[in-house]
Amino acid sequence: MKAEVFIYQCYSELNKSEEEAQRRMQEIEAEIERLGTYELSYEELEYGAGMAWRNSNRCIGRLFWESLNVIDARHKSTEAEIAEALFHHIEYATNGGKIRPTITIFSQKTSGWQLRIWNHQLIRYAGYVTKDEDGNGDGVITGDPHSVSFTDQCMELGWQGEGTPFDLLPLVVQVNDQKPQVFSLPEGLVQEVPIRHPKYSPFNELQIKWYAVPIISDMGLEIGGQHFTAAPFNGWYMGTEIGARNLADEGRYNLLPKMAEAMGLDTASNRTLWKDRALVELNAAVLQSFRQAGVSIVDHHTAAEQFALFEHREEQQGRNVTGNWTWLIPPVSPATTHIWHRQYDNTIVTPNFVKQNKPY
Repeated sequence: MKAEVFIYQCYSELNKSEEEAQRRMQEIEAEIERLGTYELSYEELEYGAGMAWRNSNRCIGRLFWESLNVIDARHKSTEAEIAEALFHHIEYATNGGKIRPTITIFSQKTSGWQLRIWNHQLIRYAGYVTKDEDGNGDGVITGDPHSVSFTDQCMELGWQGEGTPFDLLPLVVQVNDQKPQVFSLPEGLVQEVPIRHPKYSPFNELQIKWYAVPIISDMGLEIGGQHFTAAPFNGWYMGTEIGARNLADEGRYNLLPKMAEAMGLDTASNRTLWKDRALVELNAAVLQSFRQAGVSIVDHHTAAEQFALFEHREEQQGRNVTGNWTWLIPPVSPATTHIWHRQYDNTIVTPNFVKQNKPY
């Protein structure tokens, strides 16, 4: 029974007695017998969410799992209430730039209840495919290519963006099988950072920016056999997430050629290593821009050092560190980190965050 495994581990780590765990299991068994399910206490929910972060195989930032701020939103039931809770999460987590690791947990899935947040992240930029007079796409994308299909869904639901490369998408909330509701983000709620390079001014003319907080909102959360289909969570950015992926990938904003042009690099041959040089400077621009804006961010070398400390602390506690090596290595200079030279057990243990099928 997943509840029993969780309760005994949770209570042990919280320094509660075995008798307390036994009494709690008796309460849970009686509740399941009566209702067919059970509710986690806030203490169990809070600690279980932290354990889920600790067990997240793809995350390099797990050193701070005990600092996770858990917002219990299980009593929210209407789309409007849920949207307000999501707005609060954005404001609370952003904290004027001093990012707070935060999770907002809505009620668990039951036979009569399921909540889905359609967004991949609570904050994300739209992606538009340019269309001709007949409504056919020509393959030219304005904005984030990753968001094209979701942007189309938002527009079908009645939302209309301005068509810029950095339009903030609305929140889409669906309760059970009801029609999804669309909520635009309030003006001024989202903190964005202008990405500028101190040396290469032609790059700055592109007016690139990125949002301060990455809040994953399409994954499920499993604690003690309970599945929470809506539990958006965030830490702070590692610079390479923006500089080496979001802004650099050919399938995203594809800015390496623009950075190379601003730097005056020879792009005629791969042998010049223009991509490597442009990639480093793009990441340097991201890190410096966030710091100038007073927004929390970590570089990949420091993040790897923090992960080494996490591994050491877990070893001291007698816990095995699971991990997905392909995700833990940073996308820039991975061989300069200890992670590159290690192997990890990729076994999935619970509590944990789980991938869910798209609701659209």
